[in-house]
Amino acid sequence: MLTQSFADAITEAEKVITGAPHIRGEQDLVEGYDYLAGSIRASVQMAWAYERDFPYFVRSTGPYTKMGLDNPDTLYFHAWLRDDAEYVVTGRRGTTADLSFQLLDGEYSPVNVPGSLAAFDDREIDIDDDGSFEVRFSPGATGRNAFALGPGSAMLVVREVFNDWAAEEPGMLRIQRADRIGAAPAPPDRATMAKRYGVAGKILVSRLRTFLAFAERFYLGLPVNTLTPPRPTPGGLATQYSSVGHYDLDDDQAMVVTVPAAGVPYQGIQLGSMWYVSLDYIHHQTSLTAAQARTDPDGMIRYVISERDPGVPNWLERTGHRRGYVQLRWQRLSRPLDARDGPRVDVVAVDELPKWLPFHEPSGPSAYRDRIAARQAAVAARMLG
Repeated sequence: MLTQSFADAITEAEKVITGAPHIRGEQDLVEGYDYLAGSIRASVQMAWAYERDFPYFVRSTGPYTKMGLDNPDTLYFHAWLRDDAEYVVTGRRGTTADLSFQLLDGEYSPVNVPGSLAAFDDREIDIDDDGSFEVRFSPGATGRNAFALGPGSAMLVVREVFNDWAAEEPGMLRIQRADRIGAAPAPPDRATMAKRYGVAGKILVSRLRTFLAFAERFYLGLPVNTLTPPRPTPGGLATQYSSVGHYDLDDDQAMVVTVPAAGVPYQGIQLGSMWYVSLDYIHHQTSLTAAQARTDPDGMIRYVISERDPGVPNWLERTGHRRGYVQLRWQRLSRPLDARDGPRVDVVAVDELPKWLPFHEPSGPSAYRDRIAARQAAVAARMLG
């Protein structure tokens, strides 16, 4: 069977899921199978999009293809490249808080875990008054809006980051290999199909193992119910800092995260499951940007992470997850951050929360429903963009 390699990979991937060390109950296992389904979809998409001579941008992750503690505030796109060709990226800058580009290596295959070769945001390029731009990538490229493809360049990743989900709009992106414009690729044959199924299987198993190991390495070694000072985000992202940690809370406990409102284009917080993916951010408030959160009169943002509804606007819902990951991000920075910019963490009883919230303003059920309705509408609009 031509698809046998992929079928075997799914069987192996299921063993990775069922053997994950964090599984403690039925919810963990069911979510693991859901994560597996999204990973299968994403792996097939990545394998079929592996076209370096006629590349196009595809969504790297989304609500149903999650990986790597995906940021609910970000649209992720990627396209495959050759390091010996010239590529033209044309687009229109939207009104999002940040637009960034990153070149990754890959040793001729989409299977390997890539390293970062270059990263920059749109402040490094010239953009016309109407938002349109053109950027070229090629070996030895120099000059404005021209970036060199170093040896091993294999993927271009683009991120659009929203601070205000309701008001900001995404832009448009297109990529072409310069010497293939107007031409067409050869039709696929049986050998190509067999190879792509094989590659999809390798991507599937690799991504599951890679991100479970990544979470264990960078998060679970930290003391529980703490957050690190802000630090440059691993992976070479330009002008991004993050603070990370993991929580373990009883249902009558809450984690109060207090952080200064940094006044930067993008600042946000999110929760993730032990599968190292975002919690449901469409139908639950499991993430907040600075624009979505309430900032207190003293310039601080106080988030409350809990299972029980504390009746405050900045509630981050655990959605039944006793354990999970927490990440804060700051993007499009113009200066380094240090511990003074970072979060303070207090674990308290839910019933005693008013003592820890000096500007406590209760928020009722109707306000909560309005916030969820706004999230649902904003995500639906982004998915159509």
